[in-house]
Amino acid sequence: MTLTELANPTRFLSLATRVLPWLAMLTAVLLVFGLYQAALAPDDYQQGATVKIMFIHVPNAWLAMFVWGVMSVASLGTLVWRHPLADVAAKAAAPIGAAFTFLALVTGSLWGRPMWGTYWEWDARLTSVLILFLMYLGLIALWRAVEDPSRAARAAAVLTLVGAINIPIIKFSVDWWNTLHQPASVIRMAGSALDKSFLTPLLIMAVAFSLLFITLHLAAMRNEILRRRLRSLQMLQASKPVALP
Repeated sequence: MTLTELANPTRFLSLATRVLPWLAMLTAVLLVFGLYQAALAPDDYQQGATVKIMFIHVPNAWLAMFVWGVMSVASLGTLVWRHPLADVAAKAAAPIGAAFTFLALVTGSLWGRPMWGTYWEWDARLTSVLILFLMYLGLIALWRAVEDPSRAARAAAVLTLVGAINIPIIKFSVDWWNTLHQPASVIRMAGSALDKSFLTPLLIMAVAFSLLFITLHLAAMRNEILRRRLRSLQMLQASKPVALP
């Protein structure tokens, strides 16, 4: 099935209905397996058992940025290619991205307390992720505040593309500024700095969380399409003249 065919909401709904149960099952299996592997991982010689927060924090942090990237591509689809499902994809992804970002902030604070002696520090990485969370909330509020769907779609697409500049700032903040946050240790030019006992469960959890996003995103897109169809039917019904007795 091509992207052009998927532009048809009816075909997309049919595909989503078929694949969602399998995606949900695969996601659940990988999450359970990943959590099991994370529980078996040894304690760190410096951080002790608190290092295992990494297996939740890092996938959430990765997805917080990845989801905004998905929304940016969808925004181009709205403004440039006028794809019928582009705004649906962006709008459905925003609450999920906000949830991942919130979890990244919370787990990062819990991990930072024993390491840094504080739950929060206004350094570049933490501050830029907090800004990302606020941008997610701002987009969600925008979609709710503007009644005209086409106007809301265009405005949200422009703001999403402007906000995308924050993604490389988050990524490279630990290299550009002196921060408390540790530098990249998984994806590096010199190879991963993590031992295999930590790297393997981390990658499994990253794949599991990525599948969780895909599952939730498809379900949210399906719900958004159905919600818009219901709204159209209600407006059509309201526009019909009332027959006088």
